[in-house]
Amino acid sequence: MTNLHTPNNKQNGRADRRLYDARVTIEEKERRDREEKIKSLLDDDEEDVLLGKAYDGRLVRRLLGFLNPYRRQLIAAILLMIVSSLLSVAQPWIIGKAIDDGIRTNTLSTLRLWTIIFFVAAVGEWITNRFRIALMAFVGTKVVADLRSRLFRHLHTLTLSFYNNYSVGRLMSRLISDVGVLQDFVTWSITGLFRSVFILIGIVIAMLVMNWQLALVSFAVLPLMVILTNYWRVRVRHAYRATRQRLSLINGYLNESISGIRVTKSFTREDRNYQYFDDLNRSYFDANIEATRLSALFFPGVDFVGSLATALVVVAGGWLVLQNNLTAGTLVAFVLYVDRFFQPIRELAQRYNVFQATMAASERIFTLLDTPPEIMDAPDAVPLPPIDGRVDFNDVSFGYNDDQLILKHLDLHAAPGERIALVGETGAGKSTIIRLISRFFEIKQGELLIDGYDIRRVTQASLRQQLGIVLQDTFLFAGTLGDNIRYGRLDASDDEVIAAATAVGAHAFISKLPDGYDTVIEEGGTNLSVGQRQLISFARALLADPRILILDEATSSVDTTTEKLIQQALDTLMEGRTSFVIAHRLSTIVNADQIVVMDDGRIVERGDHEQLLAQKGRYYNLYTMQWAQEDAPFSRN
Repeated sequence: MTNLHTPNNKQNGRADRRLYDARVTIEEKERRDREEKIKSLLDDDEEDVLLGKAYDGRLVRRLLGFLNPYRRQLIAAILLMIVSSLLSVAQPWIIGKAIDDGIRTNTLSTLRLWTIIFFVAAVGEWITNRFRIALMAFVGTKVVADLRSRLFRHLHTLTLSFYNNYSVGRLMSRLISDVGVLQDFVTWSITGLFRSVFILIGIVIAMLVMNWQLALVSFAVLPLMVILTNYWRVRVRHAYRATRQRLSLINGYLNESISGIRVTKSFTREDRNYQYFDDLNRSYFDANIEATRLSALFFPGVDFVGSLATALVVVAGGWLVLQNNLTAGTLVAFVLYVDRFFQPIRELAQRYNVFQATMAASERIFTLLDTPPEIMDAPDAVPLPPIDGRVDFNDVSFGYNDDQLILKHLDLHAAPGERIALVGETGAGKSTIIRLISRFFEIKQGELLIDGYDIRRVTQASLRQQLGIVLQDTFLFAGTLGDNIRYGRLDASDDEVIAAATAVGAHAFISKLPDGYDTVIEEGGTNLSVGQRQLISFARALLADPRILILDEATSSVDTTTEKLIQQALDTLMEGRTSFVIAHRLSTIVNADQIVVMDDGRIVERGDHEQLLAQKGRYYNLYTMQWAQEDAPFSRN
């Protein structure tokens, strides 16, 4: 019987197969794209993959500079290291003497004496090692604390242009990961390195003094050790570099993913993000496997070479004992020395990676510390006295890049207490004007005067103490609501905090919170609405009592009802202060004393609201267009 559905089944099968092939092709393409992206990041991440020299005297000297305040503890640790090393080297010799002088001669008192001496040496080594490690742990922790504090202070001296070009993830890596590498180096590697070298030299001397022929037999395996170490050293350098690279990418992607989790969930990107992270994680896994494979080759290889040396000593030494040319105690001591001979070699090999990582971390840290602030107080800078608030831009030109000017021959003047509104399309130069007033960037040409003082001739701290800045994206710090309002004036009393919040209309919602002003702010202030966060920022600015107020689109992210409340707060905040306001909602700046219309870095119109409407120019077009857009939904009804 003929199956009437066979052709359709075949067609459906071919269609399913094409869909499957297309899906596989898309998934394969996405996988290749992810791999190419990872490879590109690894190629571009030149600073974080810095290998560093095996030894850089310049960096070591700078590191030792941080140890200067703790040189007493360092000297004590070195002395303890010398004592512990001598006691460690002496123990096999003591055992040999106990065998020769006590057991072989059957003298119990002599055996007891050497046993006590060995016990004292072992306890002495333990005590000196314990105090050495404790001292170096203290020094390492203090050095790291000092270095982190210095980095933190230095970061606060750098200008905004630095942060525009330096990611948060890289800065966190410097403060946490790289400084942590230095802590490991100071705590374990400085005295540990010298201890290993000291013990190694002590063992060689002891073996040569006891029996130089047998010592030479022991050293016969050293060429194998040199070949093995050189093979491992060259390859493990690149293997550990690869793991550091990939770990850096993982940390950066984790930071980005957690910070942007709301956007990820909004666009249902969880699966794609997981696939990309899985590729990163697998790449890190592969690099670790390579490093582990090399370690699995080297360290068992060291043990094998040590066993070979022990076998040679037992054979040669046994023959010498049978010929009465060597005592049994000396042979046992030699066997113990051979075993201990390779232990410091293992430690030196392990510390090679730490030392190299320290050189790379030091290079990155000192590069950051050596980054000069682009804006510094002039040598003859004076504190800006209390000001009235007059601001004058005289023929000011500025560009973030030397080849592209944002502001071009700007002349703008604000009288004390005057409200200046800056209007224009995105990129016209409005935000640049307020950044120059704050001296976050340095003007290229012309002069910017505040009460007749060139801002390049006054200290930055005295300038900014008299400025108040409220941004569109309000940032609230971890702590309470009261702490955030008091942020710009730490000595303010509780009554002054409440008065400031009341003046801007924030007290009403704060008083309804269970803990009031003691309400703890979640990260970024997510437990408050946009409008509430904005009111908190207004209260913070009002409490600081600035003479010049800067408002950067402070009402652009709120609804109409909240905007009215904020507008009332703004009127209170701007009262008696020179104010510069950037606003896309032109309805919020109709009462400004002077409205400045910007276009391509130039002022194309200026005047009050009525004057500019009467001109029927750029401002008139912007205002009527915005009014029509806001009114359109109601007209359609």
